[in-house]
Amino acid sequence: MSVHTNRRDFVKMAGLGALGFTILPSLYGKAPASDRLRIAHIGVGGMGNNHMKWFADLPEVEIVALCDVDELHLGETKTKLEGMKPGIKVDTYGDFRKILDRKDIDAITIATPDHWHAQIAALAFQAGKDVYGEKPLSYCQREGKMMLKNMEKNNRIFQMGNQIHAGDNFHRVVEIIKSGAIGNVHTVRLWKQSTTKELGSPTVQAVPKTLNWDMWLGPAPFTEYIPEKCHFTYRYFLDYSGGEFADFWCHIADVVYSSIQPKGLKKIKATGEAYTGIADAPKTLNVDYEFDGLKILWTSLPPDIPGAADQGIGAFFEGDKGTLMCDYNTRKININGETMTDIASVPITNPRSPGHQQNFVDAVKARTQPESNLAYARELTMPMHLGLISYRLKRELTWNAEKEKFVGDKEANKLLSRKPRKEWDLV
Repeated sequence: MSVHTNRRDFVKMAGLGALGFTILPSLYGKAPASDRLRIAHIGVGGMGNNHMKWFADLPEVEIVALCDVDELHLGETKTKLEGMKPGIKVDTYGDFRKILDRKDIDAITIATPDHWHAQIAALAFQAGKDVYGEKPLSYCQREGKMMLKNMEKNNRIFQMGNQIHAGDNFHRVVEIIKSGAIGNVHTVRLWKQSTTKELGSPTVQAVPKTLNWDMWLGPAPFTEYIPEKCHFTYRYFLDYSGGEFADFWCHIADVVYSSIQPKGLKKIKATGEAYTGIADAPKTLNVDYEFDGLKILWTSLPPDIPGAADQGIGAFFEGDKGTLMCDYNTRKININGETMTDIASVPITNPRSPGHQQNFVDAVKARTQPESNLAYARELTMPMHLGLISYRLKRELTWNAEKEKFVGDKEANKLLSRKPRKEWDLV
């Protein structure tokens, strides 16, 4: 496929999107084979299956390959795809590098565990492929910088898979905050009620014959196979992720970064509760961030604000003229004691998304960066990494935002990156 041919219809529809009209995939009709984006999905567990379903529904996309280190995941997903698209011919691989070697694949999606995100994306950029990558962007702070360097050098497109970013509610919250309706925002409270459970103290088991455990670990330190460390519950181990905090920060902090663009991070102080069993990511976490003129306060319990306890996840903006509380789908504004859900006088200024995956496809064709692009995603993700470092070291940290380094703390700076295992240091 050439992403630079047959553009007349696309340009017409992109123009409608710029005017704020939602572009539904059905409006495009079925794209000719020569103009379809040929996509491969890398990592086809739970979220990877969502990727497959989302992109399979887009007329301009042709799914040509699937990849997973677990043969069971691979076979189940192939069967599901064939059920959705009778007659489809899709190749399967256990090693993502074979996908990157294929010149006929235009783009990939990544839904692997977090510790693989950055290397696969960077290698894909080098191979001339565009990337739709799941959140969190990367395993550590320095990886985000490495990804951005490789993307820019190879003139590639990237969209982070924080799908809530495309929602109308977030777009409207951004318009209201930017309008100044609640005044200058000085504090934002973010929360995600903890729903995690103890994993206990399981023991080492034989690696299933269908799983390539060494490649699943990849750049992470080697450890013997324990089922609880693999697949979905991997996120509760710091060698691979950062617990529920890393899982949800990019979703709810996204509305803050879209509306305020916090700058000048100075201090990070995290405290939390550890698990009693094998998991070592924080079970609960509170993080105080101090920016220039702004405080962002993350908690694992809702703040003591009317209505907050009813929201499993949320953001509460405090301005000098009023407040705004929101979650993914709702918002509540309070100005001078009056509560409302919208402000009619605030105009619609943000073009509405055609859908997060469609936005990526449109961007690949137009060769422009999508809404949740890599530069934006890196800024959004960085405080999450720094909060986890403060939690691990059990102390407040001072940050130099310009140099992207901790001030006078070699131990903290060492945790900004991680040297991959020698055989899996691929970039």
